[in-house]
Amino acid sequence: MTDSPPWADFFGHPEPYPEQADGIDAAVDAAADGGFLALEGACGTGKTMLALTAGLDRVRDPDSAFERVFVLTSVKQQLRQFETDLRTVNENLPSDYDPVSGLTLVGKADVCPYARENRGGIDRENVYERCEGLRERTRNLVGDGGATTTSNLVSEARSQQVGLMDSGADASDAPDADYLSVDGEPTPYRPDTEEYDDVEFCPFYAGFLDDLPEDGDPAEAVPFDVTELGHVGADELVRLAAGHGSCPHSIMGALVPEVEVVIGNYYHAFDPVTTGTFTGALLDDSTFVVCDEAHMLEPRVRDLVSDAVADASLRDAENELTRVVQPLSFESAGAESDDAALVRGELEDADVTVEEIEAVREFYADLRGELDRRVTAHLDREHPDWRASMRELDDDEIPLRDPEEPGEDAITEWADGEGHGERVWARAEQVGAVVKRVLDTLEDEDKQRAAPGVGRTLNAWYREGHTDFFRAIELERTFDETEPPDSWRRAYNARLALHNCLPSEPIGDRLAEFGGGVLMSATLEPMDLFREVTGLDHLAERGRPVVERTYGLSFPDENRASLAVDAPKFTHQNRGAPGEENPTRLAHLDATAAVARREGNVLVGTPSYAEATWMAESLSERLDKPVLLDESSGDRETESLKDDFFAGDGKVLVTSLRGTLTEGVDYRGDRLSAAVVCGVPIINTARPQTRAVITAYDRRFESGFETALTVPAVRKARQAVGRVIRGPDERGVRVLLDARYARDSWNAVREYLPEHEREEYQPVSPDMLEVALDRFESRRPTSR
Repeated sequence: MTDSPPWADFFGHPEPYPEQADGIDAAVDAAADGGFLALEGACGTGKTMLALTAGLDRVRDPDSAFERVFVLTSVKQQLRQFETDLRTVNENLPSDYDPVSGLTLVGKADVCPYARENRGGIDRENVYERCEGLRERTRNLVGDGGATTTSNLVSEARSQQVGLMDSGADASDAPDADYLSVDGEPTPYRPDTEEYDDVEFCPFYAGFLDDLPEDGDPAEAVPFDVTELGHVGADELVRLAAGHGSCPHSIMGALVPEVEVVIGNYYHAFDPVTTGTFTGALLDDSTFVVCDEAHMLEPRVRDLVSDAVADASLRDAENELTRVVQPLSFESAGAESDDAALVRGELEDADVTVEEIEAVREFYADLRGELDRRVTAHLDREHPDWRASMRELDDDEIPLRDPEEPGEDAITEWADGEGHGERVWARAEQVGAVVKRVLDTLEDEDKQRAAPGVGRTLNAWYREGHTDFFRAIELERTFDETEPPDSWRRAYNARLALHNCLPSEPIGDRLAEFGGGVLMSATLEPMDLFREVTGLDHLAERGRPVVERTYGLSFPDENRASLAVDAPKFTHQNRGAPGEENPTRLAHLDATAAVARREGNVLVGTPSYAEATWMAESLSERLDKPVLLDESSGDRETESLKDDFFAGDGKVLVTSLRGTLTEGVDYRGDRLSAAVVCGVPIINTARPQTRAVITAYDRRFESGFETALTVPAVRKARQAVGRVIRGPDERGVRVLLDARYARDSWNAVREYLPEHEREEYQPVSPDMLEVALDRFESRRPTSR
């Protein structure tokens, strides 16, 4: 580029789009002043490269205080896009530049050598419990007063393989060799965990501890130079760490503060447990944060800063407290007990009394009884024959206060009335922590303890306010034949849920810890509401600049048809139940079929999976092309469905707008010719939690329904139609099918489209839809 800006060296392509250049400049300038860029950019704008370039400019600038870029995204497809763009940056850096070092954060199940190979009694289901237990035992073996040293543990584990390794044998040459191979990479250890003096330990973790220097700097234990490797993904991390004989997850943690780009998800920045144990080093003003898919920031963080206590967890916590006080009971009866001495020592060190443990245990037992009483009374009232029809029950929710009138919840009132006052709520967290320490010492087993989490949540239950937080009993449908046949526990898992209705404060407080950054998505507008619900306005009031940019599609207008069809409003009242024949359903089916029968792949989004089923069945009766139905399912089934959709000739894929196929999926090239959105996907307002959220927003922003439901629903719709056009040579049709998108009325949503989309999505009557589609087809070039 002529007169290239300083960031040009980190831009991975020959030339930026004008919007990219403007956005990079805005992000760099904002971050230089400790601020943030709120960026809406249409699909194909190049937001990923924009954000990486701005962040790397700040990191590599010698006059800047930034040391790293921390990328957060809620969509796996986008995570992979950041990895791809970072590799592109490194491939195109000037020859005299060092590679940009990067790391993708993943869970233990993805990097544990034993879990990946399903060896050592460790798999993806139990890896967390087994890992914590093995680590604890490994540390006990080598800690103060331990039986041995890390060097001895590693030497003994390696000695099992020394003959094989010295022979130069390869995995392909010795398939039955007695050593662990991970993805074809040989490791220095046997396929199972090791033992020392009948104590099981993890040799990989011992290897990591053995490599730690005396000053304890974890970076010194990394067995490779990350600055020479560029980006390190999960597979390469496992190969490099496990092949050396060290724990890949521990190496990942050691690398977190050392690399220039860390790629993770919202958990890594907003989940209190994750930041407290793993990523806390990133939460400071030397980090340039990138929040991708930022329209999801508010709902995702709301979930992360909410909490719950399951009925089963209460039961387990009560049992754990009982096991801790039992040795003291035996001692009082005259039995000699080393366990009792251990318990008393731990309690003294933690400043927790036996009386406090017994008070908390009694509280948990009484709380389970009250939970049982309330659930039974609710079912008797709402489903009088529930004992005879358990398999027909649905998920349910029992509010503990009026959702629209903030006030003290019924469980807190009950506890106060029963004498379980502030002291027992406040001490529950400390009691849970000491119970875990005692049981981890007394019981030689890998087990996740319930008491710490229960204590932490119940402490928050009593501490948090009653306007921004809503408390309820959640009933999750299950069927457990081990429970008594007349008990609701046979049909339900129950949870005492503490919902954070208004997460703007924790979001803003967390963003304030970073030095600056970018919050971006294809759908942030209306920007004033986005700033409110994410706490950006609060940051601006504290002197942190917040800059806004909105970029529409810059690709040729003639390559797309954008239509807002003035069909009857697809509301629950108008459409009735799925399968019901009425003018509203017929109008939407006719219009959808008109688009779907056109050439190429067509994506159809509906407000729910039930409506998707109806639409798919109805289209199948009208169309010659295949119709695929996306149902609520796991990642594997969804990926298989995508592969079927992309393969061969044109098809129709029908899904829920609240599913995973309308956001973050790359329908590049000719994978998608058209997208139709039926209705406005506003969530069910009957749920008590939803009404509590609306009330909280009404009190804070005076726009509860609009802020909490309408705007997020319009963003969902815009995400779906945004899948069609991804590049300058792509053509396609985008249809918003509902009168609320087409014209103003008392519940219209057209005003929530950004100005450039309101201009582009011109209203079309249903009878003129075919004409508009034909007109677009007539503009198709003779060759592509």
